[in-house]
Amino acid sequence: MHPFAYLRASGVEDALDAGHRGGRYIAGGTTLVDLMRQTVERPGALVDISGLPLREVTGTSQGGLRIGALVLMAEAAAHTAVRSAYPVIAQALEQSASPQLRNMATVGGNIMQRPRCPYFRDVTAACNRREPGSGCSARHGFNRSHAILGASDHCAAAHPSDLAVALAALDAVVCLAGPDESRNVPLADFLLRPGDTPHREQDIRTGELITAVEIPAHPQPLKSGYLKVRDRQSYAFALASAAVALHLRDGVVGQARVAAGGVGTVPWRLPAVERHLIGERPSRRLWKEAAARAAEGARPLRHNRFKTELLKRTVERQLHTVGGGT
Repeated sequence: MHPFAYLRASGVEDALDAGHRGGRYIAGGTTLVDLMRQTVERPGALVDISGLPLREVTGTSQGGLRIGALVLMAEAAAHTAVRSAYPVIAQALEQSASPQLRNMATVGGNIMQRPRCPYFRDVTAACNRREPGSGCSARHGFNRSHAILGASDHCAAAHPSDLAVALAALDAVVCLAGPDESRNVPLADFLLRPGDTPHREQDIRTGELITAVEIPAHPQPLKSGYLKVRDRQSYAFALASAAVALHLRDGVVGQARVAAGGVGTVPWRLPAVERHLIGERPSRRLWKEAAARAAEGARPLRHNRFKTELLKRTVERQLHTVGGGT
């Protein structure tokens, strides 16, 4: 670990000032500290924001839900408003990491976490995210855990967050405070596909700080849930996952929101699946036909071809779990 300066922010303005001068924000530190130990991250200064008043879960004036950036993952999963309105969020959080990490990690930090690609974390390997222009060892190396959707010639790392998949399905918005202005960015635009600039992972400006995540109001009753398929039941990242939210009206699907994880370079919305569901009555046949469209556009690598079929089956199973039907 390289030497660094440490500052504990006394307020949001204090944090923004230090961040604008190049300090890196830290709260739970469950990702950043690991990367510093591996010398992947080498910040000159850390700004501790754990004492800022960003720890509330509240309703919005439009009927949605606002989750403060410093709400712990375990707190968000257990919150009554989250569990009752959006069980897909609670389930995604409960299937993330380990109990110890969920008691330390924050909601804001979770969606900012860096890739879990082993080549990214090996400073002796070529990685365009870590060192732009150096190449991508994963493309011709062992790439079983990598993305089949959204990859480029420069990077194929899968996005690691379970929470972000649930938030993507719910059209969540990331609330940002900055030295000059505050702004709200849809999560779909906030998390960036690698393209030609894989080192740019989020639409966040120097010194900006995530203050909250907002979920807009959705038609009620909304049935939702999260399914994660992985190599083992605990403390493992998704090989494929599905976040499903369905609004059933008069016995048919009125609205559908489906997103996948473990298979994309960002949480991957599945509009083709959603379109196939609208106006149809729940049935096993409907779920199977819709899920068959889940892997459209997939470009698997040598070792992750199995994810194409796994994604379809994961989406089909979760559609049936949430939507029912004979």
